[in-house]
Amino acid sequence: MFLIDQLILVAAVLILLGILSSKLSARLGLPMLVLFLLVGMLAGEEGFGRLAFNNPQFAHAVGTIALAFILFDGGLQTPLSAVKKVWKPASILATLGVLVTALITGVAASYILPISPLEGLLIGAIVGSTDAAAVFSLLRNAGINLNERLKSTLEIESASNDPMAIFLTVTLLEVLVNGLKPGVGVLQLFFLQMGGGALVGLLIGYLTLQLLQRIQLQATGLYPVLVAAAGLLAFGLAANLGGSGFLAIFICGVLIGNNKFAFQKTTFLFHDGLAWLSQIMMFVMLGLLINPSSLLDVWWQGLLIAIVLIFVARPLAVLPVLPWFGFSLRQMTLVSWVGLRGSVPIILAIFPLMYGLPGAELIFNAVFFVVLISATLQGSTLAWVAKKLQLIEPVQPKAAATLEITALGDVDAEIVEYTLSAQSRAANRRLARMALPEGVVVAMITRDEQIIPPRGSTVLQAGDHLFVVLKKDFKPMLEQIFAEPGYIHPALPASLRLKGASKLSDLEWCYNLQLPDPRSELSLEQLCREKLAGNIVAGADFMLGTQRLVIEEVAADRITTVRLDSQSVNN
Repeated sequence: MFLIDQLILVAAVLILLGILSSKLSARLGLPMLVLFLLVGMLAGEEGFGRLAFNNPQFAHAVGTIALAFILFDGGLQTPLSAVKKVWKPASILATLGVLVTALITGVAASYILPISPLEGLLIGAIVGSTDAAAVFSLLRNAGINLNERLKSTLEIESASNDPMAIFLTVTLLEVLVNGLKPGVGVLQLFFLQMGGGALVGLLIGYLTLQLLQRIQLQATGLYPVLVAAAGLLAFGLAANLGGSGFLAIFICGVLIGNNKFAFQKTTFLFHDGLAWLSQIMMFVMLGLLINPSSLLDVWWQGLLIAIVLIFVARPLAVLPVLPWFGFSLRQMTLVSWVGLRGSVPIILAIFPLMYGLPGAELIFNAVFFVVLISATLQGSTLAWVAKKLQLIEPVQPKAAATLEITALGDVDAEIVEYTLSAQSRAANRRLARMALPEGVVVAMITRDEQIIPPRGSTVLQAGDHLFVVLKKDFKPMLEQIFAEPGYIHPALPASLRLKGASKLSDLEWCYNLQLPDPRSELSLEQLCREKLAGNIVAGADFMLGTQRLVIEEVAADRITTVRLDSQSVNN
């Protein structure tokens, strides 16, 4: 048996254990990252698995790649509108906030541990940033629905503050190990890291979008791979030019994720799975790297450092900043509490080991203990704190779940699968009453194990899978139709191309329209004939309140297509 065969077996078992442990997260009230770390510790040399792993260089390499994919997935799922709303407070917290946290925690660590002030500041820098993997996981998977501005601030800060922590850590190590003199060179390094990372991320993101809009790949599965490769290119190029690879890959993800391209939903699902795999691998591996007995040697020092970090340093970094941007005291309290530490501090704690710094093991053990306390205490109480602060909001209506099946060659159309939720507008309604756009065809409906022929009289049910042939421009309209009541698609066009047989009541229900004509059972064709008094030709139009209706197509004296122009469709 080859060594690689054994490694594959061990890796598969550990990943499966990590996945199964996630089922205990809600039951035990612990964040999944803590359970993943525990799986690694239990499988380690002092645990039940007796697996010996002591390779900081390999852990750093795997952790860096994993964190890059986690940040990339976070960028893909971050709306650009959210970035525009909170980039000012988030960027200050990600830079000045990290510096303040590092200084306060570092000074405390230098008194608590038998280390020099510079080594104390090194610990402060290592634990200075909040962890994107932990924050994304908790906010997006714990069922906590926060104000969009508050949630975006937390996510964007956590995704963009790693470069500052890395910069401070590397700079202090250069001072401690290589005798670097603080001065202009340090400032140049800072601007190179931040500016270089941002510029490379924007450039690669833009070029990737241009490629996605022009290329037509033969295999559907290559689209997610192409996007993943673009993310890695942004990271690698920025890092090799002296910029921040983490900032570059996040910005690249935001740019790509906020623009439409072929098989976008499939690409998002692929990267969501990749991010989960990265989290499991990273945290389990970092759990393997630590010996639990070594944590007992620093437990009380680590506890004191964690108390200073959570209850002193983080609030002092947050409270002076956020009032300038209109955040309430309750919101600032939650931002102070969601200062979770996770994989980034542990990966950064490997740096002193790689630099050969004397006392590096003490620093690593202390940081690991601080991360365990932070993730366990803050992560497990996040929902409780948000509830006590009365910051949990009602769940907003959601769009229907979609999955692109295939693009139809050179034809401007594709097949998309829509899954109806229990709250979908379409649930318990006849297909004929869904006001589908002209040219859209429901090709097949599957329900449980049955195939349901799509007819106008077919009553749709929750859980149905509808396979729809449509033009790409019609996607927002279909997502609006199959979404939950109250949901309004942000990209719903101001001009809707509809079937003449569509009834006014169906238009109001499906597109959230307010039509002034009280005769809700009237069809568009009947309304056009009444308003136009026999002038039934393509291009004829009339006003209905604020809406303008235009006859688009007439066939055999039947009005087949009507265009509805409205400034209020998106409102």
